[in-house]
Amino acid sequence: MDVSLTKATSDDIPFLLTLRQLTMNQYLEEAGMPTTEEGHLSRIQYKLDCANIINANGVPVGLFKAEFQKEHDQWFIIQIQVHPDYQNQGIGNTVIERLLSTASESASRVRLSVIKTNPARDLYTRMGFESVEESDCEFTMEYNMVNSR
Repeated sequence: MDVSLTKATSDDIPFLLTLRQLTMNQYLEEAGMPTTEEGHLSRIQYKLDCANIINANGVPVGLFKAEFQKEHDQWFIIQIQVHPDYQNQGIGNTVIERLLSTASESASRVRLSVIKTNPARDLYTRMGFESVEESDCEFTMEYNMVNSR
C-alpha cells in the first residue's frame, strides 16, 4: 500500500471533523471528555499548520499531526487518526515509523499522549513507546530509542 502525507488545509476541515468523530468519540466519552462539535473543531484547528492528511493509494484516510519542539529536542505526535475502514492495515505504523526514523537521525525523542481508553496505546507499546507520565485521562508515552532500535 502506498502511504503518503499531504499538507492539510482549512478545506480539509469537514473531512477531519468526520474523521475525529468516527475515531475519537467512543474514547472521549469513556474518559468523560467532551465530544461536542465545537470541541472537535477546536482540536482540529490546534496546530493545523503541523497537520498532514494521510493518504493510502491516493485516498485520504487519516490525519497525522506532529511538531518538532526545539526547546525539548523532541518530536511530539499531536494527533494521529486513521479512518476505521483503514485501521489495522499498517498505515498508522508506517507514518509513525517514518517519524521515528527522522528522529533517530538527530537522536531526538518522540513523545505522544493517548487517552487511557484508546486501544491505540497497544500499537504504541508494540512499537517501543513507554508510559512516562499519567494524568486522569491520558498517558504520555515516549519512544525508547535505546531499547527499540
